[in-house]
Amino acid sequence: MSGSEADRRIPLKRVRTRSRMSIDEKTSKTLKDLGVKAPEAVGELFAEVAAALGDERQALMTKGAANERERGLMAKELRDRWLARKGGIVALIDEHWLKPAPKELKPAVGRAFNELRKASASVEVDELLKSLPIRPAAKGQGKSSAAGQLPLPSLGEAAVAEAAGPDPTLPGHRRPLGSIHPVTRVMREIEEIFLGLGFAIESGPEIESVYYNFDALNIPESHPARDDWDTLYVNPETLLRTHTSPVQIRAMEKHGAPLYIICPGKAYRHENPDSTHSAMFHQVEGLAVDTDISFADLKGTLDYFAKKFFGDKIKTNFSPSFFPFTEPSGELAISCVFCGGQGCRVCKESGWVEVMGCGMVHPEVLRHGGIDPERYSGWAFGLGVERFAMMKYDINDIQLFQQGDVKFLEQF
Repeated sequence: MSGSEADRRIPLKRVRTRSRMSIDEKTSKTLKDLGVKAPEAVGELFAEVAAALGDERQALMTKGAANERERGLMAKELRDRWLARKGGIVALIDEHWLKPAPKELKPAVGRAFNELRKASASVEVDELLKSLPIRPAAKGQGKSSAAGQLPLPSLGEAAVAEAAGPDPTLPGHRRPLGSIHPVTRVMREIEEIFLGLGFAIESGPEIESVYYNFDALNIPESHPARDDWDTLYVNPETLLRTHTSPVQIRAMEKHGAPLYIICPGKAYRHENPDSTHSAMFHQVEGLAVDTDISFADLKGTLDYFAKKFFGDKIKTNFSPSFFPFTEPSGELAISCVFCGGQGCRVCKESGWVEVMGCGMVHPEVLRHGGIDPERYSGWAFGLGVERFAMMKYDINDIQLFQQGDVKFLEQF
């Protein structure tokens, strides 16, 4: 027996003696549910997972593939089962075992998880394609012609296939269907919620004037946002809009009051790209202008939106803030979607995550939009679509949305 075979057999005994639950069943439960209370039990549990990983990979190698296309599909299927960002076994272990692990088990679970991630590299598609064999043709197939005739000369597979002509029994070549980009998916979901509340959708130019982007929104020349290091200028009077708020001014000029709109679209800022910043991003801003509108209406609307988007268990919290185009201004925070408000590394143990700014529209902004602030009042809010998508799908790097990586995008 080779060393590698022995390594595979040891964990398998542990699987049978420890529990009859499958790996899929175990990774859907927490360590507490599985009764794991000691570092030794953590090691045994991860050994079972490593054994299952090796067994599934070996089963694939033993089975082989009929052709190159099937080999690629089989390799991708195994890779996605273990490494998919959403629903993959490694991702489930991170979510159900590592993140909620008690403090006394955290070091052991972390070390074992890192070892598992290294081992899981063996089921990456490129690695599988190096080892996954093509099954040989059935014995005698293609070796001779009809009975009594001389065998065919030795030809390459392509030449033989060409000589035989097309095989009508083979499946046709189909172009794989694409899917909706996660940012587009989230933006459409946000739009549907507000359309259901009676809001209309407004759009405007992405190359905007300084007046609509800053002056009409009560942002003076001394404001830091008007610096060249924060804004991408085309010329002294024209720029790439830094938010979708200019659409609000244009809509007020065009439609007057009462007005209920959302303004989805792209915005641009002079940012150094990293895991949470991008020079181009998407925003959805909302505006409501009518008689007898108060901050209570804003709170009720955003509370409804948060529960509709993240789920009924979400709680909301408003805290004071400052924006030049609203007064009073606030920040909306929601109970952490990852820990349920209990405290985790995402919410910095606070249980709350800030998701958008909001407030009552400043009277000067209403005047610039051609609306009498003595008769009408309004409220507005603004949110980043990528941030909502990252929270909804547990994505930790905003750059993934723009890299065009098919392995990432095909998960949605």
